[in-house]
Amino acid sequence: MDKQERRELTLQRRVGSKAVGLLAILALLQCAYAADQPATSKGGSSKVYMPYPPGILPADIKSEIERVRGEVAVAYQRAIAEWMAMDAPKQDGNPLVLGDTGYKAVSLLGELLNYDESISVGGNQACAFCHMPYSGFSGSSQSVNLTMSAYPGSTHFRSVDRIPMRYTYAPLFSVLQYNATQQDFYGGNFWDGRATGLLLQNPNAEQATDPPVSAGEMGMPDIACIVYRIDQSDFRELFDLVWGEGSLDIAWPSDVEDICTTPAGAERFGSDMTPVKLSTDDRLKADNAFDHWGQSLSFYQSGPGVSPFTSKFDAFLAGDYTMTQDEKAGYDLFSGKGNCNSCHLDGRSSLLADGAADTGGNVDLAPLFTDKTYVNIGLPLNPRLPLFYEDTADGYGFTPNPAGFGHRDLGMGNFLRSVNGVNPNADWIDLAPEFDGAFQTVTARNAALTPTSCPTTEAGRVDANGDPVPYFQKSFFHNGYIKSLKQLVHFYNTRDKYAYPVTSGHCPAGTTEKVDCWPTPEVPNNVDKTIGDLGLSDREEDQLVAFLETLSDGYTAPYRNRDIFTGACRTGGSAATQGNETLIATPDLPSCSARVCGVDPVPEPPIQ
Repeated sequence: MDKQERRELTLQRRVGSKAVGLLAILALLQCAYAADQPATSKGGSSKVYMPYPPGILPADIKSEIERVRGEVAVAYQRAIAEWMAMDAPKQDGNPLVLGDTGYKAVSLLGELLNYDESISVGGNQACAFCHMPYSGFSGSSQSVNLTMSAYPGSTHFRSVDRIPMRYTYAPLFSVLQYNATQQDFYGGNFWDGRATGLLLQNPNAEQATDPPVSAGEMGMPDIACIVYRIDQSDFRELFDLVWGEGSLDIAWPSDVEDICTTPAGAERFGSDMTPVKLSTDDRLKADNAFDHWGQSLSFYQSGPGVSPFTSKFDAFLAGDYTMTQDEKAGYDLFSGKGNCNSCHLDGRSSLLADGAADTGGNVDLAPLFTDKTYVNIGLPLNPRLPLFYEDTADGYGFTPNPAGFGHRDLGMGNFLRSVNGVNPNADWIDLAPEFDGAFQTVTARNAALTPTSCPTTEAGRVDANGDPVPYFQKSFFHNGYIKSLKQLVHFYNTRDKYAYPVTSGHCPAGTTEKVDCWPTPEVPNNVDKTIGDLGLSDREEDQLVAFLETLSDGYTAPYRNRDIFTGACRTGGSAATQGNETLIATPDLPSCSARVCGVDPVPEPPIQ
């Protein structure tokens, strides 16, 4: 098929919002909010889930959803235009290889899948909604980052209990393995490691297969629904080109549309995970196509559009950038007094003595700034997470979190007990108590990446003229409790120095939370004691932040789609107390639910 034929066929296939120009797409997003709901009862009544007290969800959540959807549409249309202009790859070799433009074809397929809203139960949420390029492929909404931290799903307003992970460089992580000598897990994906890479041999590809069928995220009730939507998509022909003609030739049952517009967890499905009834051959075909969904996304994420190694630090390693005085001081602290690169590996030595100089060269010129292990850093419980309030049934009979505030996020410990995800290795089960509270050490790369119009994550900065520098509000760590890189470094530096036996929102009078008061860890077991009282000065903390900012891609070449942000930057405030105006008092906590802490092998010591 040549470019002109592809262009004509693509235009013919467009339906709904994709059948109109970009301006019309953006206009459609201004329709009545009720029209955006992913599913309704057959009588047409709305089923918006709202178990939250006032203030948990941001006041502008509806307009923020519409804004991000508009930005997603821009990126989607750009990818469509590139595909239509692309020369088709030449298929050659044995085994068959997509030559010439093969890399671009597979990457564009993954990019289109990333920005396609139809791959959700309501046709209203793409993967990119929670992973936008201008924030390092993490959370897209400043008001969500500032308040609820975890993102609303396709079925409004179900949510989950963790913030979106940045998926830059994640395709380079290994399959999850337990190293018996080091007594540690390495590799995997997700905060808790549950995407192991078991079958696809790529934990990042496996990770991509989870959100589409997560009840609190994209919400499809059956993986076949994702394949059904791809079969209807603008880019069906590209999928066939990459994965083979006939990959999507499935005899869909007459009720497939009804099933695929009903959210996962709906009472009507009971325990049936495959409500779309297919023949044995078609179910196998759907399973294979769904695997290819994950593989396509992962290939896109591994390439220069997501993980390009174009930061100031990469230029520094190539001899093409000279760090500023503060950046260089921060780099020395990163691998020395700050003890950062004992986990966030930068390709050089770590744990230098005070005053010592590392005169060696880098042994890795493309360091990932993570050791890919799992650690409990002692983070406090964040009472703003929506999941704590989701202890009643929604309009579909689904209760996301019956435990309410009895829920505790044990991280990898929950996964190893199959409380969250399925542990595929019986040898790992007894290790669960040792990994309670442990979460993946994410890459430090792109932690500071922001839209081009908002050049920093840090509140309170001024330029050379004394004018405020606009910033983009992000959130950090698995539950979003930390709201700036300054706070992040200060937490590592002073967690133990300013530890108080209180929960968030209850710091003693005369103290300031996140400044000279750190609430008690949500999971007190296995807390890493190599951090917490590093003895860094305020100036040294700022220098570490300056170094972290050298790890943002987009210095040696523009970062793809970083320019699509249409929101307003923020100004004012202070990075030290950034977001403190949104702190709320944690209620009196019940004991940890038996649904979590009562599953063998139980936490030791017991978690309250």
